[in-house]
Amino acid sequence: MDLRDRWKTDRLSAALYDFAVQNRPLSRLGARVLWNYDITHLRQSIAAAPADALTLDIPCGGGLAVRDNPRHVAADLSWTMLTRARRKTKTLLQADIYALPFADSTFDLCLTYNGLHCLPDPAAALHELSRVLRPGGTLRGTTLVRGTSRDRLYKLMKRLGVFGPSGTTADLRDWLTSAGLTSIALTPSGAVTGFTARK
Repeated sequence: MDLRDRWKTDRLSAALYDFAVQNRPLSRLGARVLWNYDITHLRQSIAAAPADALTLDIPCGGGLAVRDNPRHVAADLSWTMLTRARRKTKTLLQADIYALPFADSTFDLCLTYNGLHCLPDPAAALHELSRVLRPGGTLRGTTLVRGTSRDRLYKLMKRLGVFGPSGTTADLRDWLTSAGLTSIALTPSGAVTGFTARK
């Protein structure tokens, strides 16, 4: 099964993942134990996003970063995740991160939290996010990276078909740069790196 099809159709895994992420104590413990990650970095990044920006949030998952705001478009490939995100907003769209149904330079802000490491080609996804980001717009996100003390667990998740190939923090910087993004700021924490960049 293609990795993207798994996340699109595996309802149980999607629901369990979303439950763990939405539960603050459980997500804090899980992030620390599994990935040596301080998840407060993620929550601070979400809180720092301006509410008035025309925003694309993909993959939105169950709606961790979603705001009930018509200027916040929550998108995901998985109907299960979109159904769960519907608890927080009605501005939802099923979309493929590699072929977004938006014109160039549409959004002020693109958010991509906890999804790039699940993709077969994260660099291509970043190119597509950059395409729909207006000049001066901002991309924010987080992703698991290789080259940390959690590589064995990462490799296991990849063998199980949950994660894609991903890359190191240096690879992430290269992908962002090749997507035409600048002012890149990377914030590593354990096996997760947070990032912001501008177009």
